[in-house]
Amino acid sequence: MMVMNDHETSIVLIGFMGTGKSTVGQQLAQHLGYEFIDLDAEIVRRQGRTIPELFAQDGEAYFRLQENRILTDLLQHKTRLVIATGGGAVLDDNNCKTMLHNGFVVALTAQLDTIVARVQGDTNRPLLQGDVTERVHALMEARLGRYDFAHCTVETDYLAVEPIIAAIMSAYAKHSLR
Repeated sequence: MMVMNDHETSIVLIGFMGTGKSTVGQQLAQHLGYEFIDLDAEIVRRQGRTIPELFAQDGEAYFRLQENRILTDLLQHKTRLVIATGGGAVLDDNNCKTMLHNGFVVALTAQLDTIVARVQGDTNRPLLQGDVTERVHALMEARLGRYDFAHCTVETDYLAVEPIIAAIMSAYAKHSLR
């Protein structure tokens, strides 16, 4: 386990659904001795409802408001976190500013086919109702460029978790030296 000093910022993983944020985030947090928080799971915990229930009962706008409120709360009141955001967290410019100001932001990317293979059959994703390939393609097009503000980007298509963590750690160490 590699432990950074207390002045280190949290690491925020962004990227489209299915790029590996939760899987990588859990192992990265363990590697660093940081606390891992899956933002979607934290929203569910605090709201007492599943994401599909939140979308169905209150709509996407309500979900995004909760996402912003909880992300801001976490990043402004805690350090030494690895946060895996939901793929749409970058749709709110305030979220992007909060992430950049309070954390080291890592964008995980993957190609369309990889994402479809990873998310196919996941019933906890309300934005994927209907033809999954068509929905993923449309959402990727709509979010084009939204992940570009990250401090670093790591492609996850053909990598195991360990090399992804190594790439993040290398970029994080260089960023911390500034």
